[in-house]
Amino acid sequence: MGKKIFVSYKYADSQVRLLPSISNTKVRDYVDVLQSKLDASDHIYKGENDNEPLSSLADSTIGSKLGDKIFDSTVTIVFISKGMKDSSDERDQWIPWEISYSLREQSREGKISKTNAILAVVLPDEYNSYEYFIKANPACNSTTYMTDYLFTILGKNMFNKKNAEVKDCNGNKIFSGYHSYIYSVKWDNFIGNINAYVDISLEIWRNRQNYDLKKSI
Repeated sequence: MGKKIFVSYKYADSQVRLLPSISNTKVRDYVDVLQSKLDASDHIYKGENDNEPLSSLADSTIGSKLGDKIFDSTVTIVFISKGMKDSSDERDQWIPWEISYSLREQSREGKISKTNAILAVVLPDEYNSYEYFIKANPACNSTTYMTDYLFTILGKNMFNKKNAEVKDCNGNKIFSGYHSYIYSVKWDNFIGNINAYVDISLEIWRNRQNYDLKKSI
């Protein structure tokens, strides 16, 4: 059964790999590719853009805008891109708010919306590399995620499984299984098998009591 999917992203970030036939590719162009795939599936796309400044809006106004958009969704996909953050305070940027509202239980006209499943889709940068966030660790046959690069609310909801399976490798902690509430996948793996990765996010969501969720910015 199809799911209603909200997409959070940095609209104008151009530090991404060029898409075929699209010069000056921006993250929004990747959203368009995803939307076309979702339109051809059972899933329903629920989009958002970041062209409205937050600094002049009260928290209640932000909550109303995002609550209306996110309330009816089940899954939030956040696009991780190299230029997703700017130098302003995180509270003045849309993505942290969108993730915060996706994680909260909300009430609207007597109806309650549960915490969303969240999936992080990592986009390749302008050099066709993912290493700004995902790096291979061959010595330990593992992957390193640069969570300090992310907005705080994203980083705090990764490697946050209670009683996680952890082993040591050369002084590094290596986590097994679904160690993060927000599961991360490279764009090239995701776009060819969207349903599989949405299903992973939903499997984690069904076991969300096993994760220490951070819902506030």
